[in-house]
Amino acid sequence: MMAINKEHWLLPAGIEEVLPPQAQIMEALRRELLDLYANWGYELVIPPFIDYLESLLTGTGQDLDLQTFKLTDQLTGRLLGIRADMTPQVARMDAHHLRGDTPSRLCYLGTVLHTRADGFAGTRSPLQIGAEIYGHAGIESDTEILRLILLTLRTAGIAESYLDLGHVGIFRGLARQAELDTHQEHALFDALQRKAIPEIKSLIDSFGLTGAVADMLIVLAELNGRDALTQAEDHLRAADRPVREAVDYLHRLADELNRWHPEVSVHYDLAELRGYHYKTGAVFAAFVPGWGLEVARGGRYDDIGRVFGRARPAVGFSTDLKSLLQHGQELEQRYPVASTVYAPWSADPSLHEAVERLRYSGYRVIHALPGSRQEPCPSGDQQCLTQIDGRWELQAISNFDNSSCDHQSHDHLNQEA
Repeated sequence: MMAINKEHWLLPAGIEEVLPPQAQIMEALRRELLDLYANWGYELVIPPFIDYLESLLTGTGQDLDLQTFKLTDQLTGRLLGIRADMTPQVARMDAHHLRGDTPSRLCYLGTVLHTRADGFAGTRSPLQIGAEIYGHAGIESDTEILRLILLTLRTAGIAESYLDLGHVGIFRGLARQAELDTHQEHALFDALQRKAIPEIKSLIDSFGLTGAVADMLIVLAELNGRDALTQAEDHLRAADRPVREAVDYLHRLADELNRWHPEVSVHYDLAELRGYHYKTGAVFAAFVPGWGLEVARGGRYDDIGRVFGRARPAVGFSTDLKSLLQHGQELEQRYPVASTVYAPWSADPSLHEAVERLRYSGYRVIHALPGSRQEPCPSGDQQCLTQIDGRWELQAISNFDNSSCDHQSHDHLNQEA
């Protein structure tokens, strides 16, 4: 007997396979979400899974560089990358292929691959779904994307969530006011992401910063929570105009969102700068209480299409379908397994007509293969097509062993013979 190598069963870390019935639920949720986006006017695009590396990293710099798997094209010798995010590719579509003068709404879904797990339940292969608006700058398009995030979560059965809002212009403006060089800005940015206040203070001392600008950079790590904007107005009073305008923009964005969704809890984190190197305005993330990782993320990235010759304003969000499935509630009830009917193996035309009618009506019809034992369906709702007085009728199966279907199959075939 051949020995089985157990390593053949293993998957790479952060790579998952989805089995029934979760795969069927995921597919049903995918369809419902894409229909939702279509109803809002978002058109579906399908970017390629693999692309030239420079196209994948366009406008995103080092944010995606370390997350992208790279390989050499055997046809051209050029470097290729497996997409770690679809936004750069969608920006190329808007800039190079669509080229409309009016705002365009695009949505997408597909697997992306990360070299390391980055949020979204620790997976390296998120099934990314998202939506983006190109060609409009302002509170209204930001608000529409935030509303779509909330609807996405509710469609996925996530009843309780909250939003975190930030703005990259706040830190960027303070860094310019402090006249930090690129190296200093990146070092301070990294410490801010970890909210390492002692390290932030040490860096600011090493930069020789003093006075109001030093105090504002130090306090930035503590400006988070529901009252962060109110605190920011006091602590950032000495900031230059771009910083104060960014704080005011967040105020207006939150007020506009509250007009549409007063029930939504909004938090602020002025040191949360994910995508800082290519985001240009508001950034946001959605969280589920009790879960430390975001379930959706997005923001404004007005310059992402510049390399394609068209830097239109842009805002969007993305989430991971597998993560939504993990946090969604009562999805099994919303997407139940169809009632299963077992039919004999027979070429009888009247049987085929009965099977097609049932499938058209939403039944899951399985032909019982002679000599094999069919397993009960997951829902336990099982019936069998039985020929009674020359007509095929449904009969319930209480203790299913497929013997009746298999027996009728042979009887009917014998009659045909």
